[in-house]
Amino acid sequence: MKRQLTHDDIRAAVYGGAVLGGGGGGFVERGLRTAELALQVGTPELWTADEFRAEDLTATVALVGAPAAPDPQVLPTHLLRALELLRRDLPGELVAIHTNENGAETTINGWFHAAMTGLPVIDLACNGRAHPSSVMGAMGLHLAEDYRSSQGYAGGKPYAYVEGAVSGRLEATSNVVRRASVEAGGWVGVARNPVDVGYAVKNGAPGAIGFAIELGQRFLADGPVGAAQHLGGEIVATGRVREYRCEQREGLDVGVAVLDDADGTTLHFVNEYMALDLAGDRRASFPDLITTFDEAGQPLASADVAVGEQVSVLVAPAANLLLSTTMYMPDVYAPVESLLGVAFAPETRVLADA
Repeated sequence: MKRQLTHDDIRAAVYGGAVLGGGGGGFVERGLRTAELALQVGTPELWTADEFRAEDLTATVALVGAPAAPDPQVLPTHLLRALELLRRDLPGELVAIHTNENGAETTINGWFHAAMTGLPVIDLACNGRAHPSSVMGAMGLHLAEDYRSSQGYAGGKPYAYVEGAVSGRLEATSNVVRRASVEAGGWVGVARNPVDVGYAVKNGAPGAIGFAIELGQRFLADGPVGAAQHLGGEIVATGRVREYRCEQREGLDVGVAVLDDADGTTLHFVNEYMALDLAGDRRASFPDLITTFDEAGQPLASADVAVGEQVSVLVAPAANLLLSTTMYMPDVYAPVESLLGVAFAPETRVLADA
């Protein structure tokens, strides 16, 4: 199915994405602004994957960086520049684009590109929830020995602006882009990893954008409880933040938030919430969805949590999400566990059963 994205889609996509961001995936206000701009300058279209041939070429558009970074800037022009840098060196014609993940800003990744270039956005994400590392959103390409990653990136305020194109092994090129985000003040827009649509469907999360829009509609109607019910989850804790630590490490936000409730609810995050402990026991671990809401019931990014603020915590099981094949690969968890100093990766067997 092909359809034009509308103003009715914007709030639902952004707020549904904010819930699925699990503490990461960008910020609501910026997501709303970018989506509105896309509809002002053009008519972006969302196509289901079955509208393409399996061999058609698509590429991922993404934001890379640390949400709590002090001085970031990624403008719509930077997004287009990153795509231009990628397309310049491609061996074939790019037919479509898709987002890396669901989040308040990342669910609408590609809308502005589509409005300006005429390329359709595929109703597909590399992962149906937000994740902290580029490898987690690479649909298993890091295991393909003959795959050569190409990435274009751009971002930063005028005195810190960086742009470039890099190609090579996926993990090496991803590290270059992550470092560029640090030099740019915290964020860069990225276009990367061209693949056949057939590969993206098999290894990514087809239907992820529609999933976020439906979830957003439920959240806007019924708040956090409605979102939890829609995802087959629950609100497991509410309390005020008595402790919060966050530092930027390797271009990511790494930290912990502790509530003052009877269970001493503890949330560990690397951009997204990776683990949730209640009364000293592990209640949920990534890729389970752990999302915080403020006292007004609005999705709250991990970077925006503050001491003294009342928050509620939603948990939904991974089995109820649209997840990519990378969530079933233990090796992608090790670098994030090392940054956090907390073990949380699910066992391979459990993931395979999900």
